[in-house]
Amino acid sequence: MSLWIIISIVLFILLSGIVAMLYVTMPIAKNVYEQQLVKTSDEKWNRVCSAPENEEQLQMWNDGVKWGEENRAFMQEVSVSSDGLKLYGEYYNFGSDKCAIILPGRCECLIYSYYFAKPYKEAGLNVLVIDSRCHGKSDGKYSTIGVKESEDVVVWKEYMKKEHGVKSFWIHGICIGSGAGLYAASSPDCTDVSGIVLEGCFVSFRESFKRHMIDINKPTFPVLDLVMFNIRRFAKVNPYAKTPLKAVKKIHQPILFLFGKQDKFSIPPKSQKLFEACASKNKKIVWFDKGGHSHLRINNTEKYDNAIKEFVNEHENEKSGKSLLHN
Repeated sequence: MSLWIIISIVLFILLSGIVAMLYVTMPIAKNVYEQQLVKTSDEKWNRVCSAPENEEQLQMWNDGVKWGEENRAFMQEVSVSSDGLKLYGEYYNFGSDKCAIILPGRCECLIYSYYFAKPYKEAGLNVLVIDSRCHGKSDGKYSTIGVKESEDVVVWKEYMKKEHGVKSFWIHGICIGSGAGLYAASSPDCTDVSGIVLEGCFVSFRESFKRHMIDINKPTFPVLDLVMFNIRRFAKVNPYAKTPLKAVKKIHQPILFLFGKQDKFSIPPKSQKLFEACASKNKKIVWFDKGGHSHLRINNTEKYDNAIKEFVNEHENEKSGKSLLHN
């Protein structure tokens, strides 16, 4: 038997194996992608608690609803158009010309963001909570893992400046919301962002989602990269090219990282790597011993709120001092 025949047989076997593997794994990848990153019905990712079976999640939801009810008199419904989509939000005006924009994670609507608003109100900021694209009342079908959502943040910011007289902003992001906040703040359109607070940020969506797939008992090879392919195909963003690890190298605003030692999706070694890569000269990291991914405040409320208020007040006072010096 000639060498070329042997090579041809080996190649045929390899190609047949690859085809067979893809035949089995592509439907799995499609299912994972549609379950986790596509709004497949009007009811999905609506303004309801995303995980009522989770005791902590339900408590966060109920506490957030209570905050919203207590501050309803300060609320105004707002909306913008971005990328052909109508997006909805709520603006809580407490009389400041500074505003915190709270960006929730995947599957979450603006009501979830109420839960994180308290320390910003106490720090003297107004609060904008938003339904990200394809969540809550906002239009859209595909989650873009924080990429196009960051462009929506810029649209929201310009709207708030023009229509509500806001002069400067803080961004608070949770999970994918932290990625959106980073991408927005690192753009040249966000020089009016005074600072950023990120909970559970990840070095890349692929790296974090791999851990999520393991958690839901899905095979990672080659399903993970098939999911990434679907993100590129349908959401029109490149999860390999756009990552928080790259974005932090362009950040110069004050930035506070909030990380949990028990977080199994944004694991501590990766979180530390993200902090060390950050270019800002005014960066701080706070570690929490208790609390899973996106569940830090419910387990460490006083420490969490104080970390935010101290960081915001420190840099707002510093900014005010510099303004007085310039005057």
